[in-house]
Amino acid sequence: MGTQENEQTGGTGRRMLLGAAVLGASGAVLGLSGTAKAAEARTGGGGVRSLPRPTIIGHRGASGYRPEHTFGSYQLALDMGADIVEAGDLVPTKDGHLVCRHEPEIGGTTDVANHPEFADRKKTKSLDGVATTGWFTEDFTLAELKTLRAVERIPANRPHNTLYNGRWEIPTFEEVLKWQDEQTRKRGKQVWIYPELKHPTYFRKQGLALEERVAKVLHKHGKDRRNSPVIIQSFEPTSIQRLNKLVDNPLAVLLSGPTTRPWDFVETGDPRTVADLVKPAGLREIASYAQGIGPTLDLVIPKDANGNLTTPTTLVSDAHKVGLILHPWTMRNENPFLPADFRKGTDADAYGDVFGAYRTYFATGIDGVFTDNPDTGVLAREDFVNG
Repeated sequence: MGTQENEQTGGTGRRMLLGAAVLGASGAVLGLSGTAKAAEARTGGGGVRSLPRPTIIGHRGASGYRPEHTFGSYQLALDMGADIVEAGDLVPTKDGHLVCRHEPEIGGTTDVANHPEFADRKKTKSLDGVATTGWFTEDFTLAELKTLRAVERIPANRPHNTLYNGRWEIPTFEEVLKWQDEQTRKRGKQVWIYPELKHPTYFRKQGLALEERVAKVLHKHGKDRRNSPVIIQSFEPTSIQRLNKLVDNPLAVLLSGPTTRPWDFVETGDPRTVADLVKPAGLREIASYAQGIGPTLDLVIPKDANGNLTTPTTLVSDAHKVGLILHPWTMRNENPFLPADFRKGTDADAYGDVFGAYRTYFATGIDGVFTDNPDTGVLAREDFVNG
């Protein structure tokens, strides 16, 4: 997840099927059409039907406890009860492999700065219009990246995570898919993952198109189908549209703040902002090629000038009306990441009233949530479901 999605003929049935499955229940919840209900009956449900609601998604694994996008973080997320693991944010290497990093710039998530042999790789690039200095995955071969080790990205908030600095290497997407199969066998139930395509326009201009690479790997592993346990997401709607023609997986468009514009819109001159995309017309358009959205939590319940939660928007009901599921981001336990009215004290790494925050967000009817602390999310869901 960022700090800021088959051909059209089959899209509607697939979209409505996914929405009904995640809401677990009846077509009445989303107002499913008879056609969509018939499609669900023909396929026997399957896929995401088995996922609890609200669905708990381990954000980059269990990144509240381990350095993000490592097998240590992914494994712990499953151990803590996450329904889906966000494994991972996909970026390419110089030689075309897909690896899991929060961003292509890896100075803050690996020990690359401690490798003198890579000192000359440090440079400044324009990443979606922002001058960014550091080391970039596209300047390294996979073999070179495998010599690096992951470190905690936000040590000021998670000093305990630094205990695990240097323990894990950078995983590839293929390794993640094999890990998914291994964990599914060991646990006796299907493990789901939720990879994100990072900066697809940026990489396409460099000749490192993500969509085709992701589709090729998914096809190789037989995970490019409607009921495959892999949901794919991106902040760039045109990237998801492209994927919709390459794979049959469930797809989701990520949405940042209301005044922001997806970078592919900036590049193509599309004047619309996220505020336009979350209007009924924008949601209907997204629903023509995707099955879900991943809005920032502020699009579900805005904050006032003091950082306190205000009145929920109509986004949940508007999205459900067109058959879209909502998996907002990101719940974290630490004070700085919580709404002001749920903070306790002032310490940057102290926990606030996160259960109260979960309860408030769950009450809006969201279908799931990304969280850095899957164990907290599972307990919060239990509280909410049991009243």
